[in-house]
Amino acid sequence: MTLFLMLIGLLVLILINVPIAVALGIVAMVAIVASQGIAMLPNIALTMFEGASSFPLLAIPMFVLAGAIMNTGGISRRLIAFASALFGFIRGGLAMINIGVSMFFAEISGSAVADVAATGSILIPAMKKRGYPSAFAAAVTSSSASLAIIIPPSIPMILYGVMAGASIVQLFVAGIIPGILGGVGLMSLSYYYARKYDWPVEEVFQLKRVWQTFKDASWALTLPILILGSIFGGLVTATEGAGMAVAVSILISTLIYRELNLHNLYRAIIEGGQQTAVVMLLVASSALVGVFLTETRMPQQLAEAVLELTDNPYAILMLLNVFFLLIGLFLHSAAAIILVVPIVMPLVNAVGIDPVHFGLVVCLNLAIGQQTPPVASVLITACSIAKADVWSVSRSNLGFIGVLLFVLLLITYVPAIPMFLVEVFYR
Repeated sequence: MTLFLMLIGLLVLILINVPIAVALGIVAMVAIVASQGIAMLPNIALTMFEGASSFPLLAIPMFVLAGAIMNTGGISRRLIAFASALFGFIRGGLAMINIGVSMFFAEISGSAVADVAATGSILIPAMKKRGYPSAFAAAVTSSSASLAIIIPPSIPMILYGVMAGASIVQLFVAGIIPGILGGVGLMSLSYYYARKYDWPVEEVFQLKRVWQTFKDASWALTLPILILGSIFGGLVTATEGAGMAVAVSILISTLIYRELNLHNLYRAIIEGGQQTAVVMLLVASSALVGVFLTETRMPQQLAEAVLELTDNPYAILMLLNVFFLLIGLFLHSAAAIILVVPIVMPLVNAVGIDPVHFGLVVCLNLAIGQQTPPVASVLITACSIAKADVWSVSRSNLGFIGVLLFVLLLITYVPAIPMFLVEVFYR
């Protein structure tokens, strides 16, 4: 009953436009005071501070800042030119370029919103100019950007790892194959649409142009190799790798491309700080909820109630998939992970589901949630850039959402797909 009242209170506050992080903090504080007395108030501030000062969480502002520097320092533009030389000869090649660049950008920024803002501002106008419908341009940009949730490094994976006590590096490795499958699936569907609607070929394939754009983008292409190679090789932690991403991005943008000045760096820092503040306030508020739930044993009680119905891991995964898809309609990915994962982890552990496998299931569910209104943060960002109606873009996006749902079913019920590389390198 207490958990139900907390959820009702949270929903009411959100409906009257109280920010989710603030609403979460208010509900948790009221629950703690009501159950343990006003003497607990001094501990609330300490709990929030300790919850937001976890070392792995430092990776979040670093990856966000690295993505902002890429966008202002000329790195994104060079990547788009290289992708155009590679895929431009295919019918519907500009859609392929969009997906390919989003996958590459995801390997550095870890943020779907940063991805769609960086690539969409360049590619959506270009697609519209070449005759692609605005709704399709926004849809393909939005869906491919959400691959940033499962392609390493991923900010939601970092949050999940902290909340679930799972290995962040193993989560990163587990996301590689599903991320590639998602990208290939989106490209295949784009090619089908291009053939169906006779969309244009961008340019003739020329090895000379591929080589020229490769040389121009070669320094940018070293970023994911250096960062992810160091993380997967055990040379640095995910947090240290994030700091490396910022340092290398600055060096490449200033010393080699010479497009990053102090003004642009200042804008990138402010943008990264604003995005980070939202996430970290959520984390701090969630620490209060976590303490309260731990002391009242609500997650364990929920696990016991579900286990009385079924202890089949696949049936429970089906229930959790539906639950997270519904949650994704109304909550941003960070808020959903912070609010829900601590509640369901005792159930996940009780039936023997691998926390790394479950992390991929959660993240892909929330990637789909970024495409489904009413919240749909990534979709709405793409609509804003394309100046297109949300509902028309949503209709164009149904096929791409179908691809993501297919990948979700694969990784849910064929665990070997996400876990293959983890088993090879870490177990």
